[in-house]
Amino acid sequence: MGILPEPIEELLDTALVGELTVLNERGRPVTHPLIPLYDGELIYLTSSVLFSRKLEHIKRDPRVSLSITDPNAVSVERFRRATIQGDARVDDSDLHSGWEERVLPLWRKKEPAIDFFLGKRVALPLFFERAIIELRPRRAFLWEEGRTDRPPQVFELATAGGGAR
Repeated sequence: MGILPEPIEELLDTALVGELTVLNERGRPVTHPLIPLYDGELIYLTSSVLFSRKLEHIKRDPRVSLSITDPNAVSVERFRRATIQGDARVDDSDLHSGWEERVLPLWRKKEPAIDFFLGKRVALPLFFERAIIELRPRRAFLWEEGRTDRPPQVFELATAGGGAR
C-alpha cells in the first residue's frame, strides 16, 4: 500500500487513461489524456517532447491534477471516480532512454502492448523522445460508485518529501 487510499490506488493501477490538467500561461486549465503509472509514492506520466506545451506549462506552474473518470478506461469491481491534486516536476534530462529505465517496467505491467510500439521505434523515433512527469500527490478526492452528484471523500496526504522535488 502506498500513500493514497486503497480505492484510488486500485484505480491508478488499472487506469489506461487519466486526465492531467495543467495551467496554461494565462492560468487557465488545459486537460490532456495520458496513461498514469503509480509506484506507491509518485504518479508518473510520460509525454513526447514533440509539440508538447504541457511540459512548459508544468515547468512554469507545477500545480496539476489528475482525474480518473472514464469507466471504460479502468478495470475495477466497483467503478468510482477520483481526482488527485499535487505538484509535478518534468524530468527531461534523458529524453532517449531515461523514461525507459524509470517507468517502462510500470508501463509494461499495465499495458504490455507498449512492446509492440517499441518495436516500431525506427518508424516513429521522435515519438519515443519522452519526458517524465512526476506527480507528487497532496490531496485526493474519491466519488464512490462514480456519483459526482454527491460530495466526494477528501484525503489530505502527508507526503514524505513535501512539495515538488
